[in-house]
Amino acid sequence: MDRNFAVTVTRADLKWQVRTFADDFSSLSTSVKAVRDLRAESVAFALLCVDDEYFVIVRPTPKGVRLFISDATMAVVDEFAAEILEEMDADFPEVEEEDFAEVVGWPDGDFEILADVGVSEQVLSIICDETDWWASEQLQRLCEELGCEDELNEAAKL
Repeated sequence: MDRNFAVTVTRADLKWQVRTFADDFSSLSTSVKAVRDLRAESVAFALLCVDDEYFVIVRPTPKGVRLFISDATMAVVDEFAAEILEEMDADFPEVEEEDFAEVVGWPDGDFEILADVGVSEQVLSIICDETDWWASEQLQRLCEELGCEDELNEAAKL
């Protein structure tokens, strides 16, 4: 499907704000900077949809950057996904590139990344288990849980 988008998400005065930003998915630092530039006083994170194949949640904190990737196996064929795993200090999938199409992907990272705003580890796992959904559909479902699906749809033109 090849749908790419990057949005920042923040909540101010109990209202979600979702804004797109330019990201070519060549460096994690782009999304970290986009979130930090918000200078939000409350929750702030980025949602990245990469080629509609997988999504990434990026949440900078004073103690470092919290990360989540919906399909760690993408690191076998995608440099940006590999950078995410490297930054998380996660194990690289032991999948040969020629076998990649046969492997069912799995999520990796901080499953509690959005727990403080109402998306538990269990809910995030269930969303990622929907392997028939495109990454953009998984993000729509995630934003439905958060209460900002309309804002995401408008910002990302979904």
